Amino acid sequence: MPDHPQLTNRLAERRKAAGWTQGELAERVSVSRKSVNTIENGIFIPSTVLALKLADALDCSIHDLFALPNERKD
Repeated sequence: MPDHPQLTNRLAERRKAAGWTQGELAERVSVSRKSVNTIENGIFIPSTVLALKLADALDCSIHDLFALPNERKD
């Protein structure tokens, strides 16, 4: 999965653990499925507001979804 070089991204992992498709997550946060796809593939970095909505929908913190490489918590 090609992450943006300055950001690690665990959105797909969290979404799949919730048992949701990209479309289901997109609907929950009021964006397109393509938006979720581009975020998961590291093409697009979400705004703070969208990152908060994604974390809220997945019942986790923003840091569970996104982090700077040296801050990643596994």
